[in-house]
Amino acid sequence: MRHAFLAGLVFAIASFVEPCVAAGYSDWGAIIVAGDYRAHDGGDSQVFDDARNDIGDELQHIGFQRNNVEEFSVRPQLYSPPPLQSDPQTIGNGLWDVSNRTNGGCFVYFTSHGSPDGVVVGNTMISPNTMATMVSNACGSRPTVVVISACFSGVFVPDLAAPNRMILTAARPDRTSFGCGQALRYTFFDECFLQSMQSGHDFPAVATEIKSCVAAREVKEKMSPPSQPQLYIGAQIAQNLPQW
Repeated sequence: MRHAFLAGLVFAIASFVEPCVAAGYSDWGAIIVAGDYRAHDGGDSQVFDDARNDIGDELQHIGFQRNNVEEFSVRPQLYSPPPLQSDPQTIGNGLWDVSNRTNGGCFVYFTSHGSPDGVVVGNTMISPNTMATMVSNACGSRPTVVVISACFSGVFVPDLAAPNRMILTAARPDRTSFGCGQALRYTFFDECFLQSMQSGHDFPAVATEIKSCVAAREVKEKMSPPSQPQLYIGAQIAQNLPQW
């Protein structure tokens, strides 16, 4: 009888803690970077910082711990609490720090303007090679999800591709993305990301929903040519991405 009781107790405890284990992101580190504050016409825009803030909140909803998520802005003094300064050195140090205080995977999100040379961060540009070096140094062989929301962001896929990584970009290497005007809250891609996080249950499913969402929005707004977000999923990471 005693053995049966102990076995039942162990089963009950396992059943109780399983949802916490299944969430899986409590020991992941994340950075979210708003790389610019200008709209496509050069005027001020909150579109990148709005996404930064709300993506940070959404990560907490799926299990990330607040102290494991670092946010970056070109104008941190405008926000409370202030995020860190968006510059390559500070961003690299921030990713290194969160990866060293966690034991799970890495999540990296950049939202900004882009070009075939890379993604805009303040008054400089982070190239695909620089991004790959930063991610490799901080995250190594851990499961890593990298999202680049910018024009021409498909240029990042070849340099970042690795078996332990998932890479999602807002556009093909030769295409622009849309929605960085002054009147909008988010870019098309960032808005689709946030919507898909609420309806999806893992990052690959979210990526599939985003691609459909962006395509539908571009048709509705009569934007062309289509941005065609790009998705790469390494052979190892598919089995190492928790659901929420």
